[in-house]
Amino acid sequence: MTVTEYIKQNNGERGFSFEVLPPLKGNGTEALFRTIDKLAVFNPGFINITTHHSEYIYRELKNGQFERLRVRRRPGTVAIAAAIQQRYNIPVVPHVICSGMTIEDIEYELLDLQFLGIQNLMLLRGDKAKEDSRFTPTPGGHAHTTDLIEQVVRFNNGTFADGTTIKHPGTKFEFGVASYPEKHEEAPNLERDMEYLKQKQELGAQYAVTQLFYDNEKYFDFVEKARQMGITIPIIPGIKPMAKLSQLTVVPKTFHCDIPEALAKEIVKCKTDEQARQLGIEWTTAQCQELYAHGIQNIHFYTVSAVDSVVEITKRLL
Repeated sequence: MTVTEYIKQNNGERGFSFEVLPPLKGNGTEALFRTIDKLAVFNPGFINITTHHSEYIYRELKNGQFERLRVRRRPGTVAIAAAIQQRYNIPVVPHVICSGMTIEDIEYELLDLQFLGIQNLMLLRGDKAKEDSRFTPTPGGHAHTTDLIEQVVRFNNGTFADGTTIKHPGTKFEFGVASYPEKHEEAPNLERDMEYLKQKQELGAQYAVTQLFYDNEKYFDFVEKARQMGITIPIIPGIKPMAKLSQLTVVPKTFHCDIPEALAKEIVKCKTDEQARQLGIEWTTAQCQELYAHGIQNIHFYTVSAVDSVVEITKRLL
């Protein structure tokens, strides 16, 4: 089943999906599968799997000097997606990104995914490398998500990146994109950012998933403005419960979203991470209940560092 089919067939029932990370290099799949086991019992609509580009690390040599190495801490997105789909029979949505990838790399990734029978994709530019002050495309790669979308659309239509014809085109991919109720950090303003979303829709994006947010009014306003601009694709809200005291400052900095004052006031009263986690469960449950009450059929959970919280919230909601 594709994500768009799932959305259409939901028939007004409360649904959810969630995102996981591939395991760190060398860690195996046991912890990942334990995470999915906890949430699979609630019948999620789909599971997103993130993709992570390589980064530089510094390793100390015996002579006291350091060498710089480029490594991928979380490889294996395609293989993990296939393993999850086979093990759980739940639609998987691997992230395909521009960052750290050449056009040829992406083409081979599309072929691998097609061979594995994976039909859903999330197309993203990806984060800039930690060592870069701004996003720098990989030589021979894409600078923007729109470029990546165009490559996937050409592939769907039977043409490789070099213009040659695919002799036996397989099943076409469906794909979603990211959206930002509080704008992308690099966008000059929300209106320009929404124009980019509209362009992605015009190029073929079938749905969007938002960056996490804690104030539903910002999501409602964002969707209303999107509809006024002619953006008609489903916009799935992305939610991540607060789980630690430190997230009061880390989350706004990392994800470029505001913490509502009402939530911030309660967090500063917490003395322990467990108190903050319980507050996060209560806040997110209420947040999701309001979203469902406004006719939202599917909520997408970001589970990193918050798996048990998401399980508890899902129990309360479904």
